Amino acid sequence: MPRNHSGRSREARQLKRQKEEQEIQELNAQVSDFSGDATHFFDLPITQPTKSALKNAHFTTLTDIQRQAIPEVLKGRDVLGAARTGSGKTLAFIVPLIENLYRRKWTQFDGLGALIISPTRELAIQTFETLVKVGRLHSFSAGLIIGGNNYKEEQERLSRMNILVCTPGRLLQHMDQAINFDTSNLQMLILDEADRILDMGFKSTLDAIVASLPKERQTLLFSATQTKSVRDLARLSLQNPEYIAVHENEGSCTPENLNQFYLISPLTEKLDILFGFIRTHLKNKSIVFLSSCKQVRFVFEAFRRLRPGISLMHLHGKQKQASRIDVTAKFTSSQNAVLFCTDIVARGLDFPAVDWVVQLDAPEDVDTYIHRVGRTARFNRGGNALLLLLPSEEVFLKRLESKKIPVERINIKEGKKTSIRNQLQNLCFKENDIKYLGQKSFISYLRSVYLQKDKEVFQFNKLPFEAYAESLGLPGTPKIKFGASRKGAAEPAEDQKAKLGPGSPSESSSESESEDANQLKDVRTKYDRVFERKNQDVLAPHRQKLVERDEGDDEDEDFLQVKRANHELPEDHAEAEENKLIINSKRKEKLAASKKAMLKHKKGPDKVFFDEEGNAVPFYAVNTEETFRKSGDPSLLIQAHLAAERDALEKADAQDKETVREKRREKKRRRQELERRAEETDFSSADENEAVVETADEDASRVDEAVSEKRPKKWFEDSDHDEEPTNVIEVEQPTSLEDQEALALRLMGSA
Repeated sequence: MPRNHSGRSREARQLKRQKEEQEIQELNAQVSDFSGDATHFFDLPITQPTKSALKNAHFTTLTDIQRQAIPEVLKGRDVLGAARTGSGKTLAFIVPLIENLYRRKWTQFDGLGALIISPTRELAIQTFETLVKVGRLHSFSAGLIIGGNNYKEEQERLSRMNILVCTPGRLLQHMDQAINFDTSNLQMLILDEADRILDMGFKSTLDAIVASLPKERQTLLFSATQTKSVRDLARLSLQNPEYIAVHENEGSCTPENLNQFYLISPLTEKLDILFGFIRTHLKNKSIVFLSSCKQVRFVFEAFRRLRPGISLMHLHGKQKQASRIDVTAKFTSSQNAVLFCTDIVARGLDFPAVDWVVQLDAPEDVDTYIHRVGRTARFNRGGNALLLLLPSEEVFLKRLESKKIPVERINIKEGKKTSIRNQLQNLCFKENDIKYLGQKSFISYLRSVYLQKDKEVFQFNKLPFEAYAESLGLPGTPKIKFGASRKGAAEPAEDQKAKLGPGSPSESSSESESEDANQLKDVRTKYDRVFERKNQDVLAPHRQKLVERDEGDDEDEDFLQVKRANHELPEDHAEAEENKLIINSKRKEKLAASKKAMLKHKKGPDKVFFDEEGNAVPFYAVNTEETFRKSGDPSLLIQAHLAAERDALEKADAQDKETVREKRREKKRRRQELERRAEETDFSSADENEAVVETADEDASRVDEAVSEKRPKKWFEDSDHDEEPTNVIEVEQPTSLEDQEALALRLMGSA
């Protein structure tokens, strides 16, 4: 007898389940017996869907870190992986992650199984794309949660995700706010660029995240510069981790096919050298690293107007997420382009075919240098790196030598040097936006040098402030002031008094400069014409207020500082100045145009009244605690206040009752007046009665006519029912016998 369809499908499911269990048992046996000797992904004990996805993505040969790390992760051990940049660390944890979840029969109903944390959004996006390529033939669900995306959409999908790629800040936000986000069943925690995540920048965030995760889990740490701190490893609850450093015993921790150069240059010639480098490398793909976001913006906007002949892009942390994604995709697909960026690009990002990495500003340490130059010479390709150092920063070369990093010195021929100082001055003279960006770039660079920890390399006192401002095209040196109590500042406040003023090296130099100034006093230059412009601050007056001013040095006053008369402002004016909105961005410019948003920055009107002497007195006087206590015992004051309020209520109640009685008396008086008039009316006269009756009849007829005209006629009504009949005889009312006889004769005659 044939079996039904349900029986066949049940039997097919059982056979499929048995086949999967048998496959998982075979994989577990292969993993436990695997010796680690493999050169291709097909030699690894992994599932066929993973092998097919790797082949379609053109991943065939194993790198050193992949060959050593993947077998250990497959066996469930905690791993600390350190390898050069561009060595394939991402696949070293993505492939075993997918395989471990598959061998544990992980489904969408089991919740979150693996968590990958990246320090930057761009690296998280790149890791997620690689995860999608490798795991596309599996049934796992994966999600990407980073800052800048729609938080509500991420929150709705969290409960259905098996693998999450995220940044620390957004992950902690979901842990604190999302109700359906459960991490109690987590199997694997992976930190990409672990040394960056474990540093002080993410310390508190990572501690809060790890505290919410289960202790029994597998933890993986991967980076080019791996941490070995016992304290950091204890924070993550690692259990007997395997330390894998594939290039630790080699001559250098940077790629072998990377050509590394350095150049000693004054601070005032950096932009000239950079522009000349771009003009001579128009057929290359280059990345330029700077210290701060404001420097990136200024260099990008200025060079874009100078038109060097190549596509220019910029990427920094202050951009919106959509713009950062667009710039990353555009630079990835470009063949010849220049990308100005901060250190958010230094970690893990894979831009194909980058020819040059130029470090216009020195990195904060050797690890940052390694990550920066790792953007080129990836996956056995060639590459070049150029580091620009100030004469005071030449000590940094000793740091590189201690890490066995070979760097070769180069020089620029004098005949090949170009200067763009005049072009930058013209731009700052014509466009206030460029001048504003230049001022902010000047301040942010000095602040970055001032806050560096390695004071032997970054010597703040040796920077030529006035000459540097002039090299940026600024018509003057912006004045800034750093607080002595700032954390990380190694210099006392006494040494910071005259650092940033023009001519700070010595008193003798300032005297010689004053003599030269007296000799050239009659010479008119372009700067004199700039200072004499009466409307130079009309277009953007708020921008000058953004520059921090040195209040104690009046002799070095320049055009960026507004002197105010020495007088004290009234208190209300001072409060208005405190609440005044400082416009330092386009968002605040739009905010200033909104009346509703500006109400909180405006002081409300004060109610006042004038006393007998004509002085304005506040309507509401504020009673202090001292004056309140002097007025008497609080309990007695409360009783007096209640008694006064009770008397006021009784008076008001009596007045209301008197008003009601007056209304009643008036109503009674009017009724009596009407009755008196009715009694005085004489109804004895018949003529008057008839006149009254006729008048009433006429009024009633007019009313009936008006009503009949307004309302439609009914079906039973005649159209002429209101007309008087023709056979009706009008007679007067008989009053005597003779009248009655006459009326009878008339009626008989008409009949």
